[in-house]
Amino acid sequence: MFKYTIKRLLQSIVTVLIVVTIVFLLMRMLPTDYFFTEDQQIKLTREQKDEQLQAAGLLDPIPEQLARYYGQVLRFDFGESRRIQNGVPVVDVIGEKFTISMRLGCISLVISLFVGVIIGIIQTLNKDRFFDHVGTAYTVFVNAVPSLVSYSLVLAFGSKVLGYPSIYSTRNPGETSVLPIVCLSLASIASYALWTRRYMVDELNKDYIKLARVKGVSSANIMVKHVFKNAFVPLAQYIPASFLYTIGGSLLVERFFSVPGMGPLLTDAIVRYDVNVVQTLVILYAVLGTLGVFLGDVLMMLLDPRIKLVGKGGTR
Repeated sequence: MFKYTIKRLLQSIVTVLIVVTIVFLLMRMLPTDYFFTEDQQIKLTREQKDEQLQAAGLLDPIPEQLARYYGQVLRFDFGESRRIQNGVPVVDVIGEKFTISMRLGCISLVISLFVGVIIGIIQTLNKDRFFDHVGTAYTVFVNAVPSLVSYSLVLAFGSKVLGYPSIYSTRNPGETSVLPIVCLSLASIASYALWTRRYMVDELNKDYIKLARVKGVSSANIMVKHVFKNAFVPLAQYIPASFLYTIGGSLLVERFFSVPGMGPLLTDAIVRYDVNVVQTLVILYAVLGTLGVFLGDVLMMLLDPRIKLVGKGGTR
């Protein structure tokens, strides 16, 4: 397991490195005029612009720029923002917004996991009955309806009927976070419910469950000690990765509810050509994504001792 963990960790690092390289090269394909603000583009002469570009190293050969950028990333030096907050370090620009997005993401992930697994268990216990059909209908609805439509329904019901604020406020983050968290949780709840039901139904149809019933083991012990325990192992693999999907979904949710998180920041940075902010946010998402997949694999191996890692010619 140790060798496999190191191998997967190295693969994750290579993946992040590839993403960093691609994003860097794409940013360098933009016209150099985007390095300057609108006022600078009007006031500065071509010679003055070239001097600033040379001082910033943007006229150096691409391999040299790339090597220098690798060094900056390793030192956690992501440069300064030039458009969002001119002259402010990118880390400071992202810091507070990152905290808001992470808080909403973590809360929605916990809610999604708890509610989704509970719904999946109840569906399994009531297979082909009314509640099972209701849960399936919810899953189909969430996956079939565009996100903006479901968010609009949550907004209309939550604000008009329940009286929750429709706009996020940093002065009152508790109450104003309710509707964004609900929207972030909708799809994840459906996914956890779907996969919990599917894995548990698969376990119920296996021979060892039939044998346990023949031996007189109670249904409660079968469900708790065997069915749910074994069904949760493949489900656990997706828990860390689903955190990324929750954060990714916040790009739309945060814009929808005016949450000052990373979602609006990324879109604003792209529109305003704030290269350093865009590069840093993409690196952050890449790290979260690869880390989520890596931790999912490791978590599955820790939970299930039956999973063995073999050498050449074998499979996991």
